[in-house]
Amino acid sequence: MSEQQFKLEKVGFIMLGVRDLGRAVAFYRDKLGLTVTSQFEGFAFLDGGGVTLALSEPLAKASESEHFAGVAEVVFSVDDVTAAHQSLRERGVTFTHEPRTVTGPMWAANFTDPDEHRLSIFGPERRA
Repeated sequence: MSEQQFKLEKVGFIMLGVRDLGRAVAFYRDKLGLTVTSQFEGFAFLDGGGVTLALSEPLAKASESEHFAGVAEVVFSVDDVTAAHQSLRERGVTFTHEPRTVTGPMWAANFTDPDEHRLSIFGPERRA
């Protein structure tokens, strides 16, 4: 994949840091009516109508502030994490976490924008 051809096109997830996953899931599911599509230790994924809302206890714990409202991570879905990582690195993006497996066959790599907002790419390690 050439540097000129690659571009991020699709926000796949919005990830919110939460202190208590059970309480957060109950709020989004029971009060807002979102459907939980999957859940495992520390994480829950809800159908956001084209974008998945992810709730993350580890993200909240990673915050250096007691008041972490606004701690969020924009997750870009990609077909090939390895190729996306290479293309972004060639463009000068500095990664805070290199590509790694995060769940089953899915990989992720993390970086920040100029204002230090958390961003990541997520998907299979390589295009099938």
